[in-house]
Amino acid sequence: MDNKILVIEDDPSMGFLLKEFLSANDFEVTLCKDGDSGLTAFRSSGAGFCIIDVMLPGIDGFTLAERIRKENKLVPIIFLTARSLKQDILKGFSLGGDDYITKPFDEDELLCRINAIRNRYSLGSPATSIFMEPVSIGSYAFDIQNQCLIFEDEKERLTYRECDVLRMLCENKNNLVRRSDLLQKYWGKDDYFNGRSLDVFITRLRKRLGKDPSVRIENVPKVGFILSDQSK
Repeated sequence: MDNKILVIEDDPSMGFLLKEFLSANDFEVTLCKDGDSGLTAFRSSGAGFCIIDVMLPGIDGFTLAERIRKENKLVPIIFLTARSLKQDILKGFSLGGDDYITKPFDEDELLCRINAIRNRYSLGSPATSIFMEPVSIGSYAFDIQNQCLIFEDEKERLTYRECDVLRMLCENKNNLVRRSDLLQKYWGKDDYFNGRSLDVFITRLRKRLGKDPSVRIENVPKVGFILSDQSK
C-alpha cells in the first residue's frame, strides 16, 4: 500500500498534531477540516488510507465514509470518535470502517493500528499469496488478488475486511472457524465491539453469496462459523 493518508479532523490542534506525527513517520498527509473538503480531497489526492473524525461540520464522518465507500470499497478507514457509545461504534463498522479509536488516544496506538491494517493488505504478503488463482465457492469464484467475487458474468468488489474473513473461511471450507481465531487474527482483540463488527461482515458475506443455494455460512452459536459448500 502507498503512504498517502487523508485525515479529516475539524479540531485544529488535533489535526495539526496528527499531521505532524504521521508525517514524522513517513506518511504523506492531506489534512481537511470538514466533510465536504474531505470528500473533494479523497477524489483528488489518491489517498490509500482515511482517518475520519465522526463529528464533523457539514457532512458528518459517517456520511462521508458512506460516500467514500460508494466510490471505493477497498480503501481502509479508521474512525476517530470522542464517544465510545456502542451504537456509534457499530454504525462505523456497518458502514465499512476497518477500525475505530476513541479520543483521547495514544499516538503510538494509532500508528500500530494503521500499520496492522497496511501490513495485512500489502500486495505479495504471505496472507494473500496462497490464493494466486481464483478459488471456487459453489458457483462463485473468489479472486483474492483483485478482491472480488465473480458469479457468472457479474463481478462484485469486496472490502479488505470482507476478503480477510472470506479467505479464512475458504481456507477451512466445510470446517469450523472459531470466532476467537477470526477476531484475534484480523481485529487483534476478542471483545464485544469487535465481535459485533465480525457479525456485520458475516451478514454482508451471506448476502453476497446468496445467489447459490448450495453455499451457506453456517453459524455455530458462541463458537464460530462454517463455510458450507455442497456443490458437486
